[in-house]
Amino acid sequence: MDVINTIGRRKKSIARIYLTKGKGNVIVNGKDYKEYFPTIALQYRINQPFTLTDNVEQYDVKVNVSGGGITGQAEAIRLAVSRAFVQIDADLKPALKAEGLMTRDPRMVERKKPGQKKARKKFQFSKR
Repeated sequence: MDVINTIGRRKKSIARIYLTKGKGNVIVNGKDYKEYFPTIALQYRINQPFTLTDNVEQYDVKVNVSGGGITGQAEAIRLAVSRAFVQIDADLKPALKAEGLMTRDPRMVERKKPGQKKARKKFQFSKR
């Protein structure tokens, strides 16, 4: 097996991953993923595709992620890893799809409109 390269996106975050056979090391922007994502919830999101496909500590992942916040970055990495596993073995797709890991979340921040305070919030209306 060679290096598998996939991309994942979430909000403004873009994650490019390089998956190789290895011992389970996940390096995000030059740091260990436990150092880059300090909370257990974010670490769980990154490990989710590995546990669902029974590939824990079998692959090394090198990640370049940019944009957005850490939650969006973690979910972008999760999507990229899921796509890489489907490239390796297409039989894993139903298990990943059932957990919602194969769908790109299209929700983005709504833009601010002119003449309004925010995207939906209006300036206070005065009748008189």
